Amino acid sequence: MGSSDFFIQFMRLAGAYWHSEDKATIRKLTLALIALTIVQMFIAVIITEWSAALFDALEQRSMSGFFRQIGLLILIFAASMAATGLHLTVKRRLQIGWRAWLTDHVTNRWMNKGRHYQITHLQTAGHDNPDSRIAEDIRIATEDGIALFHSLFYSLLILISFIEILWTLSGVVTLDLGFIEMPIYGHLVWVALIYAAGASALGWLIGQPLSQTTNIRQTMEANYRFSLVKARESSLAIALIHGETHEKKHFQKLFQDIIDAYHQQTHAWAHILLFTSGYSVLSTAVPVLVSAPRYIWGTITLGALMQSAQSFQHVASALSWPVDNMALVAQWRASVERVLSLIQALDDLEDEIVRPDPHRIVLVKTDKPTLRFDNLCISRLDGIVCASHITDEIKAGERVLITGNIFTGSKLLKAIAGLWPWGEGRIELPDDEYMFFMPPRPYLPTGTLREAICYPSSCDDFSPAVLTETLELVGLAELIEQLDQIDDWEKVLPREQQQRLGVVRVLLQKPKWILSETAFDSLDPEGEAEMMRLICQMLPDAAMLTISNEPKAEMFHQRRIVL
Repeated sequence: MGSSDFFIQFMRLAGAYWHSEDKATIRKLTLALIALTIVQMFIAVIITEWSAALFDALEQRSMSGFFRQIGLLILIFAASMAATGLHLTVKRRLQIGWRAWLTDHVTNRWMNKGRHYQITHLQTAGHDNPDSRIAEDIRIATEDGIALFHSLFYSLLILISFIEILWTLSGVVTLDLGFIEMPIYGHLVWVALIYAAGASALGWLIGQPLSQTTNIRQTMEANYRFSLVKARESSLAIALIHGETHEKKHFQKLFQDIIDAYHQQTHAWAHILLFTSGYSVLSTAVPVLVSAPRYIWGTITLGALMQSAQSFQHVASALSWPVDNMALVAQWRASVERVLSLIQALDDLEDEIVRPDPHRIVLVKTDKPTLRFDNLCISRLDGIVCASHITDEIKAGERVLITGNIFTGSKLLKAIAGLWPWGEGRIELPDDEYMFFMPPRPYLPTGTLREAICYPSSCDDFSPAVLTETLELVGLAELIEQLDQIDDWEKVLPREQQQRLGVVRVLLQKPKWILSETAFDSLDPEGEAEMMRLICQMLPDAAMLTISNEPKAEMFHQRRIVL
């Protein structure tokens, strides 16, 4: 991404926050930050003037002047503390506010209508490790972004203020070339500009590789974290097939990628540090050395010398902002680009879904209490057809078994849910009728077992007596004592108990439509038949669409569709 394109996209990203619903408060905080920054600049100017007066008093051996400067120092000290404290508070409020807004904005788009699932099927880059982009990259993009732009604004104020001071202090220096005498006005300003501009240009050139290596390292770190999380989530499956050796090799390979990226970043960073360390040493000595001859010749006082040196340092420091912040800018830009890439991927997904395309499944809500497939064709992402010419109608209360290819059946349920648009044809859904999907493994969020069972509803929607009775019905009476215990239930409970909890959930919700995808495959045939019988008895009016190749499942369904 070019610098101009990056800047335009970033300004759009930032501008949305400053034009959000809470824009009045946000703009007040921004104006307060600007005002406090200006106050800090004035304090910096006053300190140089105070320094000049102090050294003049020392040079004149004036005790009254010395004590006067001590009194002024106390006032400057109090003003600086107040301005710095207020500035920090306002800046951090803006930082956390922008981060909260952007996190909420991106999360709402990602966790909406199955987009978090659909985006994984995009062939383009920019959507890997969305958890890292939301949690870490948004933090860096917002917090470091405000810090960088504040420091840049402060540097510009310092530059404008101290160039004027330095120009006045420089006076006129006559350069004797032998055959002509040339007066030079503001020579300290020109020296500072040439010195800082040359250093900035050289430093920027040296630091160019850091942005790329920083982006690579952040990607490698995110891949490593994602792999660890995935292994933790699949720990039982790994343990059962003794896959630890393979996982360790995989972790080692991913971490080796981190090491390689780390070394690349270190190599790029070393060049910057070598330059900036030498530059910082010179910045301390150069202003004094440049102004010292005028003091030795007696044309300026000691106070003017020190004020000139401090003003020179301020100007050089302001002009050196690109060099001093190169590493932080590289990290910030890499994070902003990762956030923008995720947003762009979500935009691309949204455009693909809403774009009229004959090779997309159309979902239509109707006032009929039926689920209808009209010449439905289900395809893979590469266009290969999995099933075609599906035309059928499932009436309210009807129980239909889907057999054959369970993977195609899975795509059919995803198409009904609006998660699989790839294919052709039309699906008519009953309007305003809740469809309950039972996946092979129900999602059990971390928290109390009661909350996990009632998810996505609130625990207050179901009485404790009903919940206890339902657990006993599905054969999970042993879990009643653990209802208020907090744990990671997807790791604690065996798959069989999790699938039985899926039955508890459907019995509590009492939906009119139940769509089940091999929801009892970990149970033995008798256990599966027991769960199917229980659902049919407790919810006799509910329509069921069940994917299963278990022979005993047929007795609980009125007909079947073979894929």
